[in-house]
Amino acid sequence: MTNDEIAAKMQEAVTKAGGMSKSVKFDFGDDGQVHAAGETVSQEDLDADCTIKVSKDDFIALASGNLDPMMAFMSGKLKVEGDMSVAMGLQSLLSSM
Repeated sequence: MTNDEIAAKMQEAVTKAGGMSKSVKFDFGDDGQVHAAGETVSQEDLDADCTIKVSKDDFIALASGNLDPMMAFMSGKLKVEGDMSVAMGLQSLLSSM
């Protein structure tokens, strides 16, 4: 899955949810990033209330339900910087991708 495809699926999920009250950035390291704020999703490297550092492969596994977010966090596959409450509220967004 390309970053364009990830951003498009995330845009659909954010729109369906009616937008986000806080911003989040998924940082894929050398593979880029996807940023969501309000009702807008982009691939720009913008500041966010919460940054989730995860490999793109692990993000795809999370979004497809093949990787449990809590297990990914506990095993160090997913790192959260900033507002942890934003990360905790992303389960429904990821499951609708």
